[in-house]
Amino acid sequence: MSTPERSIYIPTSEEDAIIARGIAADLDTYEPTTEEIMAMRPVRGRPVSFDKKILLSVRYSPEVVDFFRSTGAGWQTRMDEALKEWVALHR
Repeated sequence: MSTPERSIYIPTSEEDAIIARGIAADLDTYEPTTEEIMAMRPVRGRPVSFDKKILLSVRYSPEVVDFFRSTGAGWQTRMDEALKEWVALHR
């Protein structure tokens, strides 16, 4: 069984003008701008963070890790906040 061939039909400039006039005449629609089309595209990947962080590997003593993990979800953020407080006090 063969797959039917597909082709893309690109309208001529005259056909494009007719289409544009049809869009302009229809009060219920309009032709979106390039910026509007770009805004409609789904964003892929992780959201852009304004608070850039650096990924690195660090070793902590078990009691420190156990303490922060025992505080539940978000423990890494709390550890980061504790380290920021320490830095602010020791500048």
